Amino acid sequence: MFYPNTFVDALADYETSRYVIFGVPFDNTSSYRAGSRWAPDAMRQASANFESYNPFFDIDLADLPIHDAGNMETSASVDETLGELYEDTKTLLQDGKLPIMLGGEHSLTFATVKACSEAAGEDFGVLVLDAHFDLREEYRGFKNNHACVSRNILSEVTENLVSIGVRSGPEEEWSFARENKLKSFSADDVEAMGMVEVLREALEYLDCSQIYLSLDMDALDPAFAPGLGTPEPFGLSAREVRTAVRTLAPFSMAFDIMEIAPEYDSGQAAMLGAKIMREFIASHAASHRKAGNFP
Repeated sequence: MFYPNTFVDALADYETSRYVIFGVPFDNTSSYRAGSRWAPDAMRQASANFESYNPFFDIDLADLPIHDAGNMETSASVDETLGELYEDTKTLLQDGKLPIMLGGEHSLTFATVKACSEAAGEDFGVLVLDAHFDLREEYRGFKNNHACVSRNILSEVTENLVSIGVRSGPEEEWSFARENKLKSFSADDVEAMGMVEVLREALEYLDCSQIYLSLDMDALDPAFAPGLGTPEPFGLSAREVRTAVRTLAPFSMAFDIMEIAPEYDSGQAAMLGAKIMREFIASHAASHRKAGNFP
């Protein structure tokens, strides 16, 4: 069940929409700086700053079938919240929508990835932009902790996963990644190779036409987004992340933006998150319009 709030330019009703934005204000397993529960509404407020027209894609978001379903009612329990989120995402997919989740903490991504994987079948992969591997088996007594999300996806959903921007984690996680040949690119790799080449290799590895794209905002250097749950210096630039989102949106069946903690800056992270979300929609719509299967 959702309660209403509105993202600027999300003017379509649910029935006629293609893109459905929804917030999940949950941060109960946050381990450093809680507060991502405030991020969905902070991004909505920040969206009022932007013009609806995107000159790069020559597309006006006000003309697109975008619906804001508001925020999901969450439980204090991460397991219960994930269960409800999984069911809600299944419904969105069955209704032919492209889900766009505004977190909230990164643990939530497991539920939406699971629903998308079941809808897509074998032709499916996951690409995560994140400063952290998130490969712990459990953390602070919770299997579904935000620090475990990629491990849960790998063990319970799909091994077809790529991480970009990684630069932090205990030695055990780096060892696990090496031993299991996890495809990943550090922030240093992106700097050395360039984001375009990293994305080319990532897409070649995934070898699928339906991707779940997850953006943990701490993939970005905190110079660009200070208000985060677990900020990590020496990260990706805002333009590098924009390049990734613009490139991957046409292949994506769902998208999320996670781990903004708006109380810890003056609106920079929420502003950037809102703008990135708009870039995702514009890129997806422009690519499908060019292919002739979108208005």
